[in-house]
Amino acid sequence: MYELLQDAAQTLAQVGEAASSVPHAARDALASAAGAAMHTSGVMDFIARSDWVGKSLFAILLIMSLITWYLIFVKLFMGMRNRRHSAHFLEAFWADAPTQQMEVAIRPEEAAEPFARLAARAVRARDFLAARDVPAQGASESDAAMLTRAMRQSIEEDTARLEGGLTALASIGSTAPFVGLLGTVWGVYHALVGIGLTNDVTISGIAGPVGEALIMTGLGLAVAIPAVLAYNAFVRRNRVYLARLDAFAHDLFTLLVTGRPFNRARPQGADAAPGGKER
Repeated sequence: MYELLQDAAQTLAQVGEAASSVPHAARDALASAAGAAMHTSGVMDFIARSDWVGKSLFAILLIMSLITWYLIFVKLFMGMRNRRHSAHFLEAFWADAPTQQMEVAIRPEEAAEPFARLAARAVRARDFLAARDVPAQGASESDAAMLTRAMRQSIEEDTARLEGGLTALASIGSTAPFVGLLGTVWGVYHALVGIGLTNDVTISGIAGPVGEALIMTGLGLAVAIPAVLAYNAFVRRNRVYLARLDAFAHDLFTLLVTGRPFNRARPQGADAAPGGKER
């Protein structure tokens, strides 16, 4: 009887040692699994393991990003070129006004920037009106109206040129976060389905796939933020530039109608407004 009790005590001791070693083994297994997940997880790994919906959403975000940066670089280059040409043209134009030499200053720059195109359109309209055989009565008002319409048409055409691409930037900035969010929802759904099939209800088993799905939200924000910032910057730049163009149109109208500029000072630099005041 004593021997049986001694054997039972030894058996219980061995079971207790085995039970105490299980948590350590589980922790080691979890640590190794987490380390493997850290080494294998990433943006490209997540995209590679996604289905066709996830890959399509990633491709859409990539295309949006390429369009955004293309428009940013193109419009930055065009803006710097317009400012440089405008400063050169305004200095040459007002130096020769109101003499006939101002038309010489227009021709080399006519197709280069909005101020020269506006001046060329206005001068052509004035020459056309002067060549008509119209009775003097009522001619001045109609001529002024036609000259105004010609100048306004030139300003509207250049406004459309300056605003080109802004609609695309606004659309990308407003839709890219939702495209990324859709990718996150789709990734979380598939992650939860996979967890349910494998019965791996652990912190690492849940946090890894769900965390990878959140990558799509980050990509959407990374695409949208530059688009929104660029849109706001270009809208403000166009507003200032068009205000200068409109002020130049008023001065040019006065010059063509009266034959002399009205209270006009020669511009000192590229940032001088056409009215002689700094903005």
